[in-house]
Amino acid sequence: MTPDCRPARLQALIREFQHKRILIVGDLMLDEFIWGKVTRISPEAPVPVVNVASESYYPGGAANVARNVREFTPETMVMGRTGTDTYGRQLTKLLAESGIDTRGVLQDSSTSTTVKSRIIARNQQVVRVDRECTSALTAEQAALSLSWLEKMGPVDAVIVADYGKGVLTQFFADGITEFCRRNERILTIDPHPHSKLNWQGATAIKPNRLEAFLAAGMPVSDAVLPVLSDKPLLEAGRRLMERWQARELLITLGEHGMLLCRAGLAPHHTPTCAKSVFDVSGAGDTAIAIYTLALAAGAHSIEAAHLANHASGVVVGKLGTAAVTFAELMNDVGEG
Repeated sequence: MTPDCRPARLQALIREFQHKRILIVGDLMLDEFIWGKVTRISPEAPVPVVNVASESYYPGGAANVARNVREFTPETMVMGRTGTDTYGRQLTKLLAESGIDTRGVLQDSSTSTTVKSRIIARNQQVVRVDRECTSALTAEQAALSLSWLEKMGPVDAVIVADYGKGVLTQFFADGITEFCRRNERILTIDPHPHSKLNWQGATAIKPNRLEAFLAAGMPVSDAVLPVLSDKPLLEAGRRLMERWQARELLITLGEHGMLLCRAGLAPHHTPTCAKSVFDVSGAGDTAIAIYTLALAAGAHSIEAAHLANHASGVVVGKLGTAAVTFAELMNDVGEG
């Protein structure tokens, strides 16, 4: 198959997204944004005093991946764990109100829901406060989730978003991998850099540049341009392809676009499509969501990388944990 990254082809692929059924598995989080104004410095310490004007909440982590997928297909399901606390109920409600199937979400009274609170003043983040519990999923919980996986009906692809909060254990990972292998389904992974989980046999794995170096056991080096001349980056990609044995490796590079590595083929660089960078929160979630949808729609891996790059370029121009919409992606692709 020869890749075709012309606008008409990419837009045709985007239209196919709506017919796909996608499952997102991983660490579910709630993103809280506290919006306010700074008018003075605290007399107690040299820090700004933020007068709160409003608060807003969005799905975060794997839940934000699901949010991005849901913009393109009504057949979006999520599997993970929340606490039975107020934040967990709020997150589950947000997902359900978005039309995301939450039947695969475990509600665990022994843990708390991960919440990332960002205080924003004058469109700038002042501080972030994290509340999280990283207890591992029990064998019984993993078995229950895998049982639901077998009963939920056919899916076109499974996306795993690992944020290192305990949901992804090797037993659970093995069950997911075996399910996708047996049913010949696409499996894409957004890995945590310090995770030792084995995802051999995955369709694609998507670390960012820092995560790629950490996972490859290499010291992080400064970026070199052009990207295909960045020898340390290319070596990290080679090591990860050898270690993970994935069909594809997509390394996101922020303002430098993405590097696609494939077994037996030369690396391919896709330059950034971002017109402005306002906030990088959630850009990786958008990238794995669109890349996976594109593969499920029959895209060549280079076409999928171009679509993911367009989508990420739209999202970084927004403030806060954001998702790209169908109209935004169609327009961005149409503009080249």
